[in-house]
Amino acid sequence: MSASRLDTQLAAELADIAAAGLTRRRRVLDSPAGRIARVDGQEVLNFASNDYLGLAGNAEIAQALADGALRWGAGSGASHLVSGHLTPHDQLENEIAAFTGFERALTFSTGYLANLAVTPTLAGRGDAVFADKLNHASLIDAMQLAKANGADVQRYPHNDVAALKRLLSASTARNKLIVTDAVFSMDGDIAPLPELLELAVAHDALLVIDDAHGFGVLGYRGKGSLEHFNLLKADGRERIVYMATLGKAAGGYGAFVAGGDDVVEWILQSARTYIFTTATPPAIAAAMAASLEVMQEDRERLKHLRTLIDFFSDSLKLHYARLPFSQTAIQPVIIGANATTLAFAEALRERHMFVPAIRPPTVPAGTARLRVSLSAAMSADDLFDLITAITDLENILMREPS
Repeated sequence: MSASRLDTQLAAELADIAAAGLTRRRRVLDSPAGRIARVDGQEVLNFASNDYLGLAGNAEIAQALADGALRWGAGSGASHLVSGHLTPHDQLENEIAAFTGFERALTFSTGYLANLAVTPTLAGRGDAVFADKLNHASLIDAMQLAKANGADVQRYPHNDVAALKRLLSASTARNKLIVTDAVFSMDGDIAPLPELLELAVAHDALLVIDDAHGFGVLGYRGKGSLEHFNLLKADGRERIVYMATLGKAAGGYGAFVAGGDDVVEWILQSARTYIFTTATPPAIAAAMAASLEVMQEDRERLKHLRTLIDFFSDSLKLHYARLPFSQTAIQPVIIGANATTLAFAEALRERHMFVPAIRPPTVPAGTARLRVSLSAAMSADDLFDLITAITDLENILMREPS
């Protein structure tokens, strides 16, 4: 049988991706998430996980998941608005609202679905969306859906408050949304949220914040980027629509949107990714409620993670200049060329360290990098070994032609 025209086209495009060193490959982990992972049959230190507080393998949370499954079954049976909103879902939303300090919270299966719910639901014809150019793919897709709904969409240079102010001042839109990541997932830098909130107040806009990588990590109590900037009770806080995930620092699965009662109710009534999606298993909700409890009671995890972040950043900067400033668990090591970055990651694997190589289009061309994710499950010795390996390999690989 002859291949179709589309099959031939796809084969050629896949070959081009491979030639550019951009093929993505799934790694098979034969172990629970944690400090040590068994990847493709090899035991490695796991610097590739977003399990920032080391809670993915927490026995107490796992027990809550098991107990929840025995009590509530394996699935929810329907979407939230049909018959799939069970008691654990309701309790979790109430606990999230209390933890974050917002009037109300709404849970979603994933952060991607949560982001696709917010912006297109709040912005349509006659409205305007102003989005940071380095926002996560889910926020970009949400922006495109808002544009399809008739909203005027503009992207401002990364963290450029002055440029955003000019765009807002020139806009005559009925309603305005400023949309930003709080912690940017590939650089680990933090958005200037106080300044963005000031602009939201001055220009009668809503501020939509994706705190996927800040929730549980930033702030004295791990309440995220708003606590980090002391904005939990700030003037204008009612203008914030706050999204965060439960699959990173919280160690489980799912996401939520929190905000004022009317905004959350509007999203519940209007967001297609909420209305037409089966609710997560109630056991997941029970486990995430247990995770919130652990996060509040076990502050030592967060303190230890902060110590590791400072140690890694300060130590590696002494040897390696291309380390962007990051106060978060995301520590990118910029390499540059795709082939060299892949070689770097493979050389680390040979030393039993799992650090992913991030390449375009996830990051701009010429900025391929190792994305080091730190976790409270790690020790200072683990980080010292990684720092030593990176500096040793830099002397070898960065001098080779890429």
